[in-house]
Amino acid sequence: MPTAASTSPVYPTVSVVLRTYTAQRWELLLRAIDAVRNQSVPVTQIVLVVDHNPDLLAQACATLPDVHVVENHEPQGSAGAWNSGVAAATGAIVAFTDDDAIPDPDWIEQLLHGYTSDQIAGVGGTIEPLWEGGRPAWFPPEFDWVVGCTYRGMPTHDAPIRNLIGCNMSFRRSILQAVGPFRAGIGHIAGKPVGGDETELSIRIRQQFPHLTLLQRPAARVRHHVPATRATWHYFRARCALEGYSKAIVTRYVGVQRGLASEWSYTLKTLPLGVLNGCTDAVRGDLSGLARAGAILFGLGTTTYSYVTSRFNDWWQQRRPSARVPTAPLA
Repeated sequence: MPTAASTSPVYPTVSVVLRTYTAQRWELLLRAIDAVRNQSVPVTQIVLVVDHNPDLLAQACATLPDVHVVENHEPQGSAGAWNSGVAAATGAIVAFTDDDAIPDPDWIEQLLHGYTSDQIAGVGGTIEPLWEGGRPAWFPPEFDWVVGCTYRGMPTHDAPIRNLIGCNMSFRRSILQAVGPFRAGIGHIAGKPVGGDETELSIRIRQQFPHLTLLQRPAARVRHHVPATRATWHYFRARCALEGYSKAIVTRYVGVQRGLASEWSYTLKTLPLGVLNGCTDAVRGDLSGLARAGAILFGLGTTTYSYVTSRFNDWWQQRRPSARVPTAPLA
């Protein structure tokens, strides 16, 4: 009769990469690292990438002896930080989360259960917002991507997905080595959430390896801290504008068809249903439903306008080489 030890699953080695750039998140970072340390399936390695902050680098090295602390040797931003983390990783699976996210105790175990075959190149999971001051009544769940979280319209059960989200994603390290680095100039830089670098990488994986799959596994959960400064109308507008800009950059590299494949379904199905739900809530007495419906329409309009103007600037730049290089919308 087989013993319990002989029937227990054998998991691949896992490196977890976190990135940080400011000492203002130090307490959150310590919570995140503790959560990674205490996973139901122990990780092989924790890699902390400090993004161009020498004082924070020294503090982390002195305080976290069990963590492999490295400096981002590439240009500042999430892409360079992730690339530096991947370069230091030794695990067969490289999982990514943020310094302000708290993984559930079985986060790694749930991600690993998603690797059911060699055809699975990467697995991501649910990112739930932890609102510092409570969720604003006007904030539609269809736009939780504004605060880096899973949004209404994403799969609610294990399913293939176009791209994973940086706060909760994992890839086979061999795949990351094969497709090349995260592309610089797209992602977050010093807290400015341009975004899109994980989207571009995910699409590039599918372009180079069309037989492989990226899997969304909702049971793998992290909880993402959302400060009160991000629960504002100003941040909502700025983040939507930056999203349109980042989509224009992504489509420049991977083409419009691949770069906007998920956005068409989201725009034509998820958002109209969200507006309808908001209006229905208002009829039932929840007048904040009208605000959510309005936010959906405003967010869609802002993102679309930013995307179209950014694409036009690209086209104009190609026709007028001496023209000014387009910049990101003002936050």
